[in-house]
Amino acid sequence: MSEDDSSTYPSDASDKPHEKRRSWLDRISSALSGEPTTREDLVELLRDAQADGLIAADTLAMMEGAIGVSDLSVGDVMIPRSQMVVLPADEPLPGLMKQVVESGHSRFPVHGEDKDEILGILLAKDMLRAVVAGDDEGPIGIHELLRPAVLIPESKRLDVLLREFRLSRNHMAIVIDEYGGVAGLLTIEDVLEQIVGEIDDEHDDAEDPNALIAAQADGQYVVDALTPIDDFNERFGADFDDDEYDTIGGLVIAAIGHLPEAGEELTLGRFVFRVSSADARRVHAFHVGILGDA
Repeated sequence: MSEDDSSTYPSDASDKPHEKRRSWLDRISSALSGEPTTREDLVELLRDAQADGLIAADTLAMMEGAIGVSDLSVGDVMIPRSQMVVLPADEPLPGLMKQVVESGHSRFPVHGEDKDEILGILLAKDMLRAVVAGDDEGPIGIHELLRPAVLIPESKRLDVLLREFRLSRNHMAIVIDEYGGVAGLLTIEDVLEQIVGEIDDEHDDAEDPNALIAAQADGQYVVDALTPIDDFNERFGADFDDDEYDTIGGLVIAAIGHLPEAGEELTLGRFVFRVSSADARRVHAFHVGILGDA
């Protein structure tokens, strides 16, 4: 074969059609396999698994929360500036202690003359150590107790922040607006609550059962989804089982078979539950009617 003849047979000529055919076959096979190819497909698959009893409703809610975190930014869930508990750096230690005890928090931004001037983060445990050691080492200024403050923009994605929290072991970040002022703050607990739901600690006020169930003028009730089944049973003389689920929301969602949207209804015994408030992650409240009531 001459040099000219060989040029008519490029070495990869026979491979390209084969590779193209394999690519199309792979894509067709993927489409027919039922495997999720988009986030929406994945969520639908998880909801089907929950409906089939493979995963619990609470587990589904956490999975959807984990998936949804990547769509949220810091500005979506931060504690706004107006609700922040901040401490002035020029306040004497006894006065700071009083504010720390009353708030029940464990971390506090400390500011200078202006509340946009964040000097650092004060940990309650550091203050306690300083108070205990004060008699031996003399008075300790607040500046000596401060830890560096982490500053982040409102546009930062939550999943990125969660990863940074884990790597740095920081638990609080100060959110800065586009002008450099303080817009709010965010803790690792706030981020995790987007995944697992509300996290109560020993400083959170216990829920008043009566506040979770509100009577309406039409004879129906608005019932918070987090109402314990025991409290619901006691209020209405019901006998719902609480062996598998703790809250009325968990019970109703399991009976419906998927995470319901606002407006969906279900009758359990003599009670009609209609979802009155819900988002993509969980049900918040029900309208409850009692069959046979006038």
